[in-house]
Amino acid sequence: MAHTSATTSWKTAPKVQPSVWGDFFISYIPEPLQISDERMMERVNQLKGEVSGLFEACKNVVEKMDLVNVLQHLGIDHHFKEQIATTLSSIHRGEFNSSSLHEVALRFRLLRQHGFLVSAGEFDKFKHEDGSFVNDITNDPKGLLSLYNAANLLNHDEGALEEALVFARCHLELMQSSLKSPLAEQVERALKIPLPRTLKRVEAVSYIPEYSVDERYNPAILELAKLNFNLLQHLHQKELKTISEWWKDLSKEVGLEYVRDRIVECYFWAYSVYYEQEYARARMILVRLFMLTSLLDDTYDDHATLEESRELTKAIERWDESYIYLLPEYMKKFFLKVITNFKEFEDELEPHEKYRIAYARKAFQLISKSYLQEAEWSHHDYIPSFSDHVNVSTISAGGQLICIGLLLGMGDIATKEVFEWAIGNTKDVIRACGEMSRFMDDMADFKRGRNKMDVATSVQCYMKEHNVTGEVALAKIGSFVEGAWKTLNQALFEHHDLLPVLQRVTNFAMSLMIIFHDQRDRYTNSKELKETLKGQFACQSYSPLI
Repeated sequence: MAHTSATTSWKTAPKVQPSVWGDFFISYIPEPLQISDERMMERVNQLKGEVSGLFEACKNVVEKMDLVNVLQHLGIDHHFKEQIATTLSSIHRGEFNSSSLHEVALRFRLLRQHGFLVSAGEFDKFKHEDGSFVNDITNDPKGLLSLYNAANLLNHDEGALEEALVFARCHLELMQSSLKSPLAEQVERALKIPLPRTLKRVEAVSYIPEYSVDERYNPAILELAKLNFNLLQHLHQKELKTISEWWKDLSKEVGLEYVRDRIVECYFWAYSVYYEQEYARARMILVRLFMLTSLLDDTYDDHATLEESRELTKAIERWDESYIYLLPEYMKKFFLKVITNFKEFEDELEPHEKYRIAYARKAFQLISKSYLQEAEWSHHDYIPSFSDHVNVSTISAGGQLICIGLLLGMGDIATKEVFEWAIGNTKDVIRACGEMSRFMDDMADFKRGRNKMDVATSVQCYMKEHNVTGEVALAKIGSFVEGAWKTLNQALFEHHDLLPVLQRVTNFAMSLMIIFHDQRDRYTNSKELKETLKGQFACQSYSPLI
């Protein structure tokens, strides 16, 4: 079968920014730590025992909440899952009477984040009979910050929490310039990205130095946080070296010069889902799946002719190396690499886990079909209805593929029933994840300006269908992102049996808050993400000495 040459493609791909990292992590040599990894692990285990004892030593509910809160801020709560679950369960069952806005809001946030439904009526004690907030709390910045963070866990149809959000944000903005450190910095971070939407590891980079100057700090907790950060950063640096070498070999062999070289950014995405040591296998599978999907996206989006796109979709649907003849030369090696990498994923799974690959393959095939549909629209310069666009583009945005991909290397929690839920969930959590990814990406694309042959964004479809301005459409699409967050929040207690999986899906949503913050695409324009990634992977290690 004859194929259109890539040089006569109907598309002219925009110039792609090169990687801002190059071979940095292949050759990177971290500063030596004061003690070895082995001694650090011994000390970590000792400190974990000391911190575990603090749960029993807490005298009251407020002390227990403060302990859980600090462990979360420092990114070390994963070491105390059982103690935290037991503590929060007892707090949820018990009576709680407090006149402190901070304490009421802290309890509300901690419980909702862990799948316990708490009524928004908890905040009625801080309101007048007409539903407006009392004036006293406008002079309580700590309480307002806690209220703001708590209200960001609102569900659908919770108007009271919508009002609390607006109220708290307004007053925090008014008093922001007069606040002292570290509260001033904490308010600034929350107004950019609320705490329940902030990745724990990103928060830890800011919070460790803040906690170290807190007069109430616990030396064991602080030392554990520093050692934990250092140990995990060493692990992540080793993984970055391995995955950067994998990508260098693959890109040299496949030779797709038009693609975005974003392996470090893909690693950040996988790391955002799970940074803990126990998920190393899952993380390394997911980052490769991310990168292969990015290559697929760029091929459909920026290079392949429409006929080539159709043939690539057929080849992926058949999933058979013998159908390589369908493809033009530049696609053949890529297609074979996709097949090979999926085989490698399967080899990394235990015998009883190998069935999982079929779900990942199905998700990859579905995203391929969605890319083809978008290519058809783009080729014919067709702007679909908003609902038709969203039905296709929430798949192309990768929500479903990512949610299945993150399950591949997870442990026993990733059962066949969970995979069935993920592959078939088109109206709830997975849909919301896809919507969030699509809408945030599209808002950034719209603000940047559309290339001639780009498929119309959801923003443009909404503008055309409703005959509104770009400003109105952006506001509406932004409200849909908020709606997707509400769906994720609600799922934490509606699907409590899936809580460990939902928390990982929510982590992915949190990464989007960084990647697309302020309606900018920091994946494509990766220079804007570099400082954040340096803070995670290449910063100076914390001194473990108190």
